[in-house]
Amino acid sequence: MAEIFKKRLVKLLKHADYTPQRLAQLAKALGVSPEDFPQFKSTFEEMQQAGHVVIGARNLVSLPAMAGRIIGTFRANPKGFGFVMPLEPNAHGDLFIPPKQTAKAMTGDIVAAKVVKKGKRAGQMRYSGKVVEILERAQNRFVGTLLKKEEGWIVQPDGTGFLEPIAVDDVSAKGAKQKQKVVVEILSWPTAKYLARGVIIEALGKAGRYESEIKSIIRQYHLPGEFEDDCIEQARQENANFNPEQPGDRDDITGKVIITIDPPDAKDFDDAISISKDSDGNWVLGVHIADVGNFIPPGSALDVEAKNRGNSVYLPGKTIPMLPEILSNGICSLQPGQKRFVKSVYITYGRKGNVLGRNFANSTIRSTQRLTYKEADRILKGSTKGVKPEVVELLKNMEALSRAIERRRAENGMLHLDLPETDLVMDKSGRVVDAHPADDSYPHTIIEMFMVEANDAAASVLDRLNVSFMRRIHPEPDSLSMQNLAKLVRAFGFSLPKNPDRAAIKNLLAAVKGKDCSLAVNLVVLRSFEKAQYSPLHIGHFALGSRHYCHFTSPIRRYADLLVHRVLENYLRKDLDSSDNKLELTEIGKHISFTEQRAEDAERELRAVLILQMLSGRVGDELDCLVTGLAGFGVFVQCRKFGIEGLIAMGDLGPDVWKYDQKAQCIVGLRSASSVRLGQSIKVRIVSVNIGARQLNLVPVEPLVIAGREVKKSKAAKKTQKARTQKRPRRKKQRQS
Repeated sequence: MAEIFKKRLVKLLKHADYTPQRLAQLAKALGVSPEDFPQFKSTFEEMQQAGHVVIGARNLVSLPAMAGRIIGTFRANPKGFGFVMPLEPNAHGDLFIPPKQTAKAMTGDIVAAKVVKKGKRAGQMRYSGKVVEILERAQNRFVGTLLKKEEGWIVQPDGTGFLEPIAVDDVSAKGAKQKQKVVVEILSWPTAKYLARGVIIEALGKAGRYESEIKSIIRQYHLPGEFEDDCIEQARQENANFNPEQPGDRDDITGKVIITIDPPDAKDFDDAISISKDSDGNWVLGVHIADVGNFIPPGSALDVEAKNRGNSVYLPGKTIPMLPEILSNGICSLQPGQKRFVKSVYITYGRKGNVLGRNFANSTIRSTQRLTYKEADRILKGSTKGVKPEVVELLKNMEALSRAIERRRAENGMLHLDLPETDLVMDKSGRVVDAHPADDSYPHTIIEMFMVEANDAAASVLDRLNVSFMRRIHPEPDSLSMQNLAKLVRAFGFSLPKNPDRAAIKNLLAAVKGKDCSLAVNLVVLRSFEKAQYSPLHIGHFALGSRHYCHFTSPIRRYADLLVHRVLENYLRKDLDSSDNKLELTEIGKHISFTEQRAEDAERELRAVLILQMLSGRVGDELDCLVTGLAGFGVFVQCRKFGIEGLIAMGDLGPDVWKYDQKAQCIVGLRSASSVRLGQSIKVRIVSVNIGARQLNLVPVEPLVIAGREVKKSKAAKKTQKARTQKRPRRKKQRQS
């Protein structure tokens, strides 16, 4: 709990709107319960002794001031500048590093920076910095494209981590050729006069080809490769030993009507559904999850490998599984007509979807039918030709129960963010040729509701046993984040209380549903939340409105679920381990939270690369976009069809002096009434595409300002111009003195 308190306290103190408060006020702002306050206070005192927080006049708490020299992590920007994120938090936050002061640092490097005061603005001291020493390089291997220049061979790194080219010699050693993707290892780092030098250690194939780009992402994110021989041998042995005709003391429910619903290309079916009624006429939902723990003993080669991988990685056109396919697509997969071992949870519901009871069992099932989401949707809409009557009945019962659960969870505060997903259309070579909205038919919600209920049930049972287990936690957002959210949504024309609670956020999401600004508002809400993570700490799940929650339903693809299965197995065998392994679970939780984020980042970047490759052949085409971000240098917009983000440079908005008004959350033209706001629809034209730098450059189809035209100024423009005018005499007076 101490680490969570430290993280949340620093985040609150770093917030732009934070004003110094007393410790008790901070505890209230962070939602610290009375029983947790002693530990919160103890954590605060540790931070104070370490100099991470200070107590000023009237016992008001703040972060220490920016020192003259800081140590931190460097983050580069493609425009040449960067930021140093201090390892020790301070009241100023990240330090801006101008383009010529980066000392050739790259993203992730640990650097020492000299802090330079730039004077006050609006009562706040401004700083910039100069990197004076690179203390530790983040990595020494990079993926990039090999190019021949007049001065010799270079590798232009992909992405935004290391921006400058790397000089290489002896390119033929690994058979590398012009315009191929390669992995280069740094031999000497760049200086003011010379480029970095490196050696090619692997040629990945021609840039632009799907296989080359896949390999590039795998190397860039250090994703796992093929399984070692001992893992494959263990999987083969488990497969050979599997005998469903000898289930031991498992419940035989092979005669039940049980179905799976998955995407059309899925092979690892790890959850199946049944529904029945008890003697009182109550619904009994059966969620049957592949009993992966039966095949992977703790400490075995496969267990160690699964823990290291953390989860399966789903890239466009390729899956990197957590377990060998002999298991994940074989004896663990709940294939139709095949006997499989599962852990079953039975949840009994009242008429309004309220939970009356929960029970767990080890079972053997035989899936009646495998359906895709679209097939299930067609059946629910009346297209039942050729479908077994019992399957049709089960689907209708599933829909009825799901809607009752959905209503109950919504009433209890469950939040649902509407963030549309896009399915890529790829040709046989792996090139993206088109995209369309992902299927969001109601069967998706049915499975989502049932999985959330099963996860909640597992956490509820284990929580009562007073044992440590891997939870899925989502902390409640702090008060300043919620106050900032209230300010931001006012820019969209909606109002929230000063300190919005879960109900207020739920009402906001309902109000924007179907409107043009829906995506932008949902993104703003998402960014106001902390990210869910794995931890044994009992914090609950804010977005789901659950007091206790864990992941139980996907043990084929998530190591966290496998850990939960093992505790449930001990519970079913009445052999619970009372030893405290919270410290070990904490470390595992950090690792698998990292691997989860790594997988998401890798998938996002590969999707961006594939879409940018397609758009590079469509320069001049128009795109229908939505404004999703504002900055001092331009406007970020997201393409509705392809889901990719691009940038409109400030100077391309039209002939005007454009100013980013952070308080009003808009960009305004100081000589016109024109403004650009979050959530605004805008048609743009593709100007250029830089695949290596992951950049999509755009301009409005219609300029926002017509040259020479003066119109009545907007309130935001008037206010900004007035502020600029008021400052001019003071600057003049300073020059005279």
